[in-house]
Amino acid sequence: MVRTMAQAHPKPGLRPFLPDDVPVLAAIFAASIEELTGDDYSEAQQQAWMEAADSEEFGKHLASDLTLIATLEGSPVGFASLRGADHIRMLYVHPAVSGQGIAAMLTDALEKLAGGRGAAALTVDASDTAQGFFAKRGYVAMQRNSITVNDEWLANTTMKKTLGAGQ
Repeated sequence: MVRTMAQAHPKPGLRPFLPDDVPVLAAIFAASIEELTGDDYSEAQQQAWMEAADSEEFGKHLASDLTLIATLEGSPVGFASLRGADHIRMLYVHPAVSGQGIAAMLTDALEKLAGGRGAAALTVDASDTAQGFFAKRGYVAMQRNSITVNDEWLANTTMKKTLGAGQ
């Protein structure tokens, strides 16, 4: 007897970035910052950070990096980008799916791609909000940074993970 069951939690998928994705990814970027970083950054800092999605540079970064889109039922719910062979430039997940493994799936994929590109290690400038996520995945804090974004100072931490042969 074969049973069919409705899938309560659809399985996320991965696909490459397309230029038409920029508006929806900008919305995910802004929603993620607005709803997930409030414990770590002031409202002024969040606003300055979110304004980065309003610039042409946002789309250019996505296009010039190796950017992956996480989807649920075909709709983008998160994205991550790899700059060069060894640096995660962006990792953002929509707040509605935060904590559901989307960021882990994206990071796993970038780690495999980096390993495939010959990288011995992967770095990320993790926000204070994301630092715990990366630490649980084996990333080690290397240095603390203060950067200026639209006239606001934001802190982040450069973290590094050595990639093993199995990546």
